[in-house]
Amino acid sequence: MINKGLSRLGIFFLYLVSLLPFWLLYVISDFLFLVLFYIVGYRRTVVQENLQNSFPEKSVAERADIEKKYFKYLADLILETIKMISISKAELQRRLVCTNPELVANYKAAGKSVTAVAGHYCNWEWAGTEFSIDTRLFVIYKPLTSDVFDTFFIKVRTRFGAIAVAMKQTLRTMIAHKNEFTVTVFAGDQTPVREQKNYFTQFLNQPTAVFQGIEKIAKLIDSAVIFYDMKRVKRGYYTYTIVPLVENSKESAEHEITDAHVKYLEGMIKSEPQYWLWSHRRWKFKPEDAN
Repeated sequence: MINKGLSRLGIFFLYLVSLLPFWLLYVISDFLFLVLFYIVGYRRTVVQENLQNSFPEKSVAERADIEKKYFKYLADLILETIKMISISKAELQRRLVCTNPELVANYKAAGKSVTAVAGHYCNWEWAGTEFSIDTRLFVIYKPLTSDVFDTFFIKVRTRFGAIAVAMKQTLRTMIAHKNEFTVTVFAGDQTPVREQKNYFTQFLNQPTAVFQGIEKIAKLIDSAVIFYDMKRVKRGYYTYTIVPLVENSKESAEHEITDAHVKYLEGMIKSEPQYWLWSHRRWKFKPEDAN
């Protein structure tokens, strides 16, 4: 009961913070960066290890530069995510622009459902929320351990029409809607659960366990598979481009879809590495752990 009360108090505080103007949020972000990087040292060991394994060809100074830029961006990302609580449709669409929205409209006209893949790259939360304004969107998510915060963040993510689907309910949901046009968004760089760590591919210079549910669902409904290619234009402003990866999933070879979205994300990360979630413990499993 006490924990729920504290959670609700925390949510109220986040709501108040979300009402602040962007310029003030970024002042707070600058301070938060100093706390995360210099004072707390939030997961710096994890970040450094991930960068060293991913970019062994880079010098220590180059990796240190990426690390610092990452933490500066992470602070921005935290405040921008909080801003989602109260941001208006108009403000979100002004700050985040899709360069080719007609592509999904063309799939809809052809009666072709879409499986969309994103990475934990740039502000992926904004992208899903903005895309749901004009598109009926299923967003696949991992429930949080706190019921109060889980319910709260579902409300935030679905403010503009998205439909949140817990990962364990994905197959059932897709079967229920297989005769309708659907757009379903997955995070392609999530670590699979222990029971599903049986496929490894090369990602950022190391064998990486990859979640295969995206490929299985895409083949089940024979959807087109696309990727969200996000770019940060400047502080608080982004674009994203819808990139077709596979047009007819049922005709694709085994692991073709999985390898395609992993390779595409890898290219984005190598281009501007500071915008990926380096503090995530992505490489918990090794090939010898495979089922």
